[in-house]
Amino acid sequence: MRRALLLLPALLLVALPAGADDRRDHERARAALAAGEIRPLAALLAEIERRYVGDVIETELKRDDGRWIYEFKLLPPSGRVFELRLDGASGALIRSRGPVQERP
Repeated sequence: MRRALLLLPALLLVALPAGADDRRDHERARAALAAGEIRPLAALLAEIERRYVGDVIETELKRDDGRWIYEFKLLPPSGRVFELRLDGASGALIRSRGPVQERP
C-alpha cells in the first residue's frame, strides 16, 4: 500500500497533458502583444543582433512583479554565454550578466 502511495505523484505527472503550460505561455504572450504591453519579439531580436556580438540561443518571456521581462541568452564566438534582460514594454536593458560583447 505504501509503495502505491509513493508512485501516485509520478503517475499524476504522467497524466498531465504535455505542453499545456507552453500553450498557455504562448497565449499570454500573444495577448500581451495585442494589448500593447510588450514589444514584438522579432523587433527586439533585430536590435540585439545589431547591438551585440553572438547568436541568440534562448529566449524567455516572463512576468516579474507585474512587469513583462524578456530574457535572452547569447553565444558569442568566445563561447562564453551571456544573458540580457530587457523590459518587455520598452525594450530597455534592465541587466546583463556574463561577458557581454557590444558591436563597435
